[in-house]
Amino acid sequence: MKETIPRQSLHKVVADRLREMIIEGELAPEERLKERVLCERFGISRTPLREAIKMLSLEGFVQLLPNRGAEVTSLTWEEAEDMFQIMSALESLGGELACRRATDDEIDYIRTLHMEMFRHFEAKNRPDYYSVNQEIHETIIRCSRNRELETTYNRIAQRIRRGRYMANFSEERWAQAMQEHEQILHALMKRDSHQLGEILKTHLENKLIALRRQIGGGQNNGL
Repeated sequence: MKETIPRQSLHKVVADRLREMIIEGELAPEERLKERVLCERFGISRTPLREAIKMLSLEGFVQLLPNRGAEVTSLTWEEAEDMFQIMSALESLGGELACRRATDDEIDYIRTLHMEMFRHFEAKNRPDYYSVNQEIHETIIRCSRNRELETTYNRIAQRIRRGRYMANFSEERWAQAMQEHEQILHALMKRDSHQLGEILKTHLENKLIALRRQIGGGQNNGL
């Protein structure tokens, strides 16, 4: 199926699309990126595709192979564990700060996002659920009003997205994650910084446990 890609900031749009294909498993770990196939699919030339691939290589999603193009990288269990531990601390701190610094309008916006996410959960619409889920977490971080925290968070967030997506593959974990987001929203609306920090920390820890079950955590495992 051929997709139409808008021409504005073409390589960035292509990078976004390829990143989603990797995160959602359409492009598997160690799979070679076939330039001709992707160019035909997106209706683009090789130049913006190669620029997009270079962007993804800097983010750790693909590996450039000398004279052999590029392939999707594997995220090892050790890497996933390290990043989830860091992200847990960042989100916990971000939540505590957001309770003190977010405006009422920002909290109301997060509540609206939460309701939208719940509708996607009920419809079993995993891609749209995940997209809104990401916006909720990113908005909480922005509400911390801490630029260094936000910069560090954004740098790690892209690489960890594959693990976060995989962690909700089971119906049981997905339902648990939805319940945790109910708690996150309630704590934020009460502006209970300690409670929100603890819930966000637990939320990430539970994702890591689910991910370990999903890939059989161990040093030689990858995703």
